[in-house]
Amino acid sequence: MAKAYWMVHLSVTDSEAYRPYVEAAPSALAEFGGRYLVRAGQSETPEGEMPHSRHVLIEFPSYEAALAAYRSDAYQAVVGIRHANSTGTLTIVEGV
Repeated sequence: MAKAYWMVHLSVTDSEAYRPYVEAAPSALAEFGGRYLVRAGQSETPEGEMPHSRHVLIEFPSYEAALAAYRSDAYQAVVGIRHANSTGTLTIVEGV
C-alpha cells in the first residue's frame, strides 16, 4: 500500500494566535499515523515562485488515512485556528 502525504505551504499572519494549532495538530494527526517529515525550517525556491514561507510535509501510512485525518473531528476542531491565522494550501497526495 502506498503512503500518502499532506503537502502544506502557508504564510502565518498571526504567530501567537497560530500557536494553539501548532500544539494541537500533531496529536490529532498521530491518531491516523501522521508523522511530520518537514515542519517549517530553512528553505529556498530555486525555480518558480513560492508565495508562502512555511512548508510542512506530513506522511501517512495510506491515502485513506491521510483523508481520514483531515476529516476527523479532532483535526476539524483545530483547523479553524490555522484558517484564521494563515493563508496557504494543503494538498493530500498519494505516494509511489
